[in-house]
Amino acid sequence: MNISAKIKLPSFLKHAIACLGIINRGIVCCFLLSVTIVNTASAQTESGTFGNLKTTWRGGYDRYDFLMDTATLIIKPIKATENEQYGMTDTIKGQVRCILIMPKHAATGNPWCWRGFYWDHQPQYEVELLNRGFYIGYINCDPGKQWDAWYKFLIDRGLSAKPAFGGMSRGGINAYAWSTTHPDKVSCIYGDNPAIRPESMAKMGDLAKRDIPLLNVCGSQDFLYETNTLPIETIYHQLNGRITVLIKEGTAHHPHSLQNPTIIADWIEKNIQPSATAPDFIDSTFTKSYYYSLAKTYKYLKEENTYATCSGPGFTPCYDRYDVKHKSFYGTSTMVIIIPNNPAPGKPWIFRSDRIDRDAVVDQELLAKGYYIVVTPLTEQSGADSSQWNATYKMLIAHGFAKKAIMEGTGASAGEAYAWAIQNPDKVSCIYTINPVMRNLMSKTVLLDNLAPLAKAGIPLLNVCGSEDPWLQDNTRIIEKRYQQMGGHITIIVKKGEGHFLTIDPQPVVDFITKKS
Repeated sequence: MNISAKIKLPSFLKHAIACLGIINRGIVCCFLLSVTIVNTASAQTESGTFGNLKTTWRGGYDRYDFLMDTATLIIKPIKATENEQYGMTDTIKGQVRCILIMPKHAATGNPWCWRGFYWDHQPQYEVELLNRGFYIGYINCDPGKQWDAWYKFLIDRGLSAKPAFGGMSRGGINAYAWSTTHPDKVSCIYGDNPAIRPESMAKMGDLAKRDIPLLNVCGSQDFLYETNTLPIETIYHQLNGRITVLIKEGTAHHPHSLQNPTIIADWIEKNIQPSATAPDFIDSTFTKSYYYSLAKTYKYLKEENTYATCSGPGFTPCYDRYDVKHKSFYGTSTMVIIIPNNPAPGKPWIFRSDRIDRDAVVDQELLAKGYYIVVTPLTEQSGADSSQWNATYKMLIAHGFAKKAIMEGTGASAGEAYAWAIQNPDKVSCIYTINPVMRNLMSKTVLLDNLAPLAKAGIPLLNVCGSEDPWLQDNTRIIEKRYQQMGGHITIIVKKGEGHFLTIDPQPVVDFITKKS
């Protein structure tokens, strides 16, 4: 009698039975009890998918335990012992413990969070995620083929192909190690006082390219703060990736997490979602990253009775940024377009003649009001090139942008903004500059002698200058005098006691631009 023919078995069981010569019904039935037979047809995973050997975890959630053979990678269910309670103590040589906690009602897509190490330590954020429909997964070893097998085991049974990761301390090493090796198989990473190895740090660019957001929570007195959290933050900023940081004042390596885990759970829930679709004018020549302020905010953590210093997209507006370096359409040039989250009617935009920094408070206020920020192309050899600026303008207008741009520039770059505006007065609504110097690489035009096209077109000017800046008298005051003589409208804001590098109050500038554009 062929038992495997009578009972519908997976192919690997049929093969095992044939190899072992097992024909006794009792033996086969006992063998079947130790294996999980999976139905993967349903998009929503059901409890039966993981067998019946379950216990209860915090809050009454179903807990499923497994053993993975370290050599064959075969996974079979077991039942956690009573003495383990919520934790995990028993180990078996040659076997790796794996755990899955099932939510009572799974969220759409079966999202899950993968703990990097230290099962059941400060699990309050995981309990909160379970409340929101997440699964929680764990494997009790460092990344390698066993992690790959556990990942496949879960996604083959309907869990999301891009889990979130949570890594505390050494768990950070594991989370970053596996994620940088498999950046296409992760949605986001939450590191808590995380450690990280140099080889993972060297591959952070792979996470940024895959648009993987990071959250680091760390104590200000933690020994890993300066050697791990700060370098991760610095590198990810340089890569224009999204990294949110929360530093707990006066705390060390312990305790991990937050007593009220809402901030962490909110961040994870938000960042498992795919990023927004690119606008129609963005093609494959563009590289996506992000623009956001690095300004610090401060949040009182009631349960910890301390303050947290917060920064990054979790606490400040974040905008899609697209860079293009193209050798045919723009020549060899670089252009940046930063997209507002809620574009204003008519697609108003800033044509900025210099690079944008994280502290560009005026641009950040304008982005919040729906203005696009376009950083003009900068060629490798000659700086500003009017033909490339014209091509940029033409491309944007063809995609519905306002036909009159707001020109912006600082210092020597302000001269380039004036030069293009003088060549194209019908394409400019107003000009805003900081400590401008009236010289340029774009043309041979003597700018101070050629302001008439701007005045004739009725273009209002705003110059913000420091009273101690050496260019105030030789540039702004001459612009002011000549422009007024031509009947043009010009506003000068002088910052007393400040020099060439200013602190900018954005409100007067934003009021000027929004009224004139």
